Amino acid sequence: MSHAFEIYKDKAGEFRVRFKYNSEIMFSTEGYSSKASAQNAIASIKKNGPDAPIEDNS
Repeated sequence: MSHAFEIYKDKAGEFRVRFKYNSEIMFSTEGYSSKASAQNAIASIKKNGPDAPIEDNS
């Protein structure tokens, strides 16, 4: 698979999500205290991401 969400624990013990494309990390989230919250973040990105506006601040 060339792209995937990955849930992992950081050094502080919080759950984080990162999105990888061809093994390159495209973004990662804030830390969450529970795995369920990290899974909810993925669900929210999948649901709301396609319709999100693009803000060009260049």
